[in-house]
Amino acid sequence: MAKKDKKDAVVKPPKLSKEAYEEELKRLQAELVEMQQWVVETGARVVVIMEGRDAAGKGSAIKRITQYLNPRTCRIEALPAPNSREQGQWYFQRYVEKLPTAGEIVIFDRSWYNRAGVERVMGFCTSQEYRRFLHQAPIFERLLVEDGIMLRKYWFSVSDEEQIARFRSRRNDPLRRWKLSPMDLQSITRWEDYSRAKDEMFVHTDIPSAPWYTVESEDKKRSRINVISHLLSTIPYGKIERELPDIPERPKSDRDYERPPRSDFRYVPDVASHLEKANVEGKKSKKKHKK
Repeated sequence: MAKKDKKDAVVKPPKLSKEAYEEELKRLQAELVEMQQWVVETGARVVVIMEGRDAAGKGSAIKRITQYLNPRTCRIEALPAPNSREQGQWYFQRYVEKLPTAGEIVIFDRSWYNRAGVERVMGFCTSQEYRRFLHQAPIFERLLVEDGIMLRKYWFSVSDEEQIARFRSRRNDPLRRWKLSPMDLQSITRWEDYSRAKDEMFVHTDIPSAPWYTVESEDKKRSRINVISHLLSTIPYGKIERELPDIPERPKSDRDYERPPRSDFRYVPDVASHLEKANVEGKKSKKKHKK
């Protein structure tokens, strides 16, 4: 495991209480809805890049950001490995196709920075391709910003100890085991290689028009609050006043309508009724024990 200099040791902040987290998250998610309405009304274009270590909390942060947003105007892009045709394209080409049009938000769950991270470390690109990327990425991003796209780049930072703890948690959870790939496990044995790659990536691509923002992610709840709050603070949105629609009264039927008998339809079995029965029986059992 990588050794750390004492000056660079990760200091774990106290865990954020569940009550405080949920209250603030709800407030921020309401603000995200307001922000999206502003984006749609003004025709703004927003690109959010989420990068970082494996198991650093990018996915859960994206989930909270998009939870109440309209998916018609907010997309998550998580591109797979390029196919044979895409391998012959200009590297940025397939990402250009995913950029937002007017009134859209696009969140990249990993992005063109794959080339500076996993492709560099795992040898999936040549040194020439890597150097070309470091040269072209700032130019590409300046062009996006000059054209009016609001580009935000976040790096989720997590310690090696916390990363391993999260990997173990995924391994033991059948609902999340799919998130633990052989490539993820390589990030443990190549920790320092990824650190060097990230440092060099920042040197070349942390530019004034598209800076990197680091999100400390030892506590996932805290990191979600922090990244959402920061994102909202960097988008100059305003509240869009809309009149609440009136819910009309249902008109009385002027025709003799009789609904077909239930036997004519196929219904999903009510398996939830068993849960209610079990709940009632459990309460009765508890009362008996108390007596």
